[in-house]
Amino acid sequence: MKYRLIIDKEAEEEIVAVVHAPSSLTQQIENLVCSYSGEDFLMGYRDDEMRRLAFSDIECITILSRKVIAVDKDGVRFSLRERLRDLEEILPSYFIRINRSALANEHRILRFDAVFSGGVDAVFQCGYREYVSRRCFAEIRRRYEGI
Repeated sequence: MKYRLIIDKEAEEEIVAVVHAPSSLTQQIENLVCSYSGEDFLMGYRDDEMRRLAFSDIECITILSRKVIAVDKDGVRFSLRERLRDLEEILPSYFIRINRSALANEHRILRFDAVFSGGVDAVFQCGYREYVSRRCFAEIRRRYEGI
């Protein structure tokens, strides 16, 4: 397999992949290219602070008290101005829905814990926990079993 990257500020951006047959790698490449919006960060707000939050540093995006909140890798919560369904369209494919009001960075999920009530929580690397709905957990399970 060959890889070639040409950086030319004058040329129009184009990505071409020549393969013998589609595979999981070509699907991942297509998902990455199609989900890329040109930016890889969101603006987060906390008290008097405004910070660029890189997608890779965001562990979870959820709704708390009717506000969209991003939890970063240190467990700090930032308010976002975008709506959750709009974020779902611009975030990379490694952000997965874990319940009706939360998106999770699957690279930052440490483990899934069963809770006493019979449900499942996603535990993130910073220690933050978020409920995983049964429907979403079934989809996540199918996703991992397909690997």
